[in-house]
Amino acid sequence: MASKALATADLLRRSPLFAGFDDDALERLAASFSQVEFPANQVLIEPRTPGAGLFVICDGSVVVEAHGKQRELGAGDVVGEISLLEKDGLRRARVVAKTPVTCLALGRAEFERMLSAEPGFAEEMRRLAREQLAELEGSG
Repeated sequence: MASKALATADLLRRSPLFAGFDDDALERLAASFSQVEFPANQVLIEPRTPGAGLFVICDGSVVVEAHGKQRELGAGDVVGEISLLEKDGLRRARVVAKTPVTCLALGRAEFERMLSAEPGFAEEMRRLAREQLAELEGSG
């Protein structure tokens, strides 16, 4: 179990979102994530559906489609976080794997626990969600 947490912490460390976390904090965070894989063309997220969690992309790339625009994201990027922070809890975009994708997944309950337990995580997630929402709405 410890080696899985260390491997997950190493993957998280590659994401700019977690760059400011020390090793102990990363290991605590890592325990809440699980690794998932998606084949190319698999839909990860559909708009207007309840957000069940978020994904940190470790390898591969996805295309985010919203408001008639497309944007490609890759290793280190996060998708699905906006619905976890918005009051209605609904997804805002469609996300499709462009290539085979390996992600770290974090469910809603674990996300909410981490927001309470790790103040740095809460600040970074809110900042990221504001940036992503601005881009989705075309004002960024």
